[in-house]
Amino acid sequence: MTEAQEELLSELRETHGYKTQTEVVMDALESLAGRSSASFGSKLSHGVEPHEREEVMRKVIATASKVDEIIDKHGKNDSQLIQILLEIQREYNWLPKEALLWLSERLGVSINRIYQIATFYKAFSLVPRGRHLVRVCMGTACHVRGSMTLSDRASQLLNIDPGETTKDMRFSFETVNCLGCCALGPVIVIDGEYHSKPSTPELEKLLNECA
Repeated sequence: MTEAQEELLSELRETHGYKTQTEVVMDALESLAGRSSASFGSKLSHGVEPHEREEVMRKVIATASKVDEIIDKHGKNDSQLIQILLEIQREYNWLPKEALLWLSERLGVSINRIYQIATFYKAFSLVPRGRHLVRVCMGTACHVRGSMTLSDRASQLLNIDPGETTKDMRFSFETVNCLGCCALGPVIVIDGEYHSKPSTPELEKLLNECA
């Protein structure tokens, strides 16, 4: 555990009357899971099995340590917030709540500001994404060239609707307003690779090639 993590846990323990740092971490984790407020004052460590406590503590410390690495690489500079968020997303394939709360603490940036940025930019996801991201452009040029048909085809092959993720966490499927490649429309992007006007067999082959 880093010095910054130790300091934060000690501060929370003293401020809210916890007996141990373990209680701080557990209450924080319960808060991150959405089972209580994020005020760290509900002492939800009661009734948790020791092995469960150890498991979740390892998870939160590992997450905090990884976020620390990313923050320190950017000089703990809040002007680099978007770049930091992009790196956190590259690490986890989404923006976990526990990572954002630790980021807020380290940078001294309000969690509301972080969520405003995360919800404004389409590139960010606040829910777990699949290992492979599939996007269909729905811009005007692509729309008139059949992007709706392409979207329906992808949805049928993936067996999910836009905005959803397959149960096996293999694919996430999205539609976007414009990808800036109008001459190629309709376009589908799979893990950053652009594919113009794929037929159903071609699209099925592309998806099957994703491990």
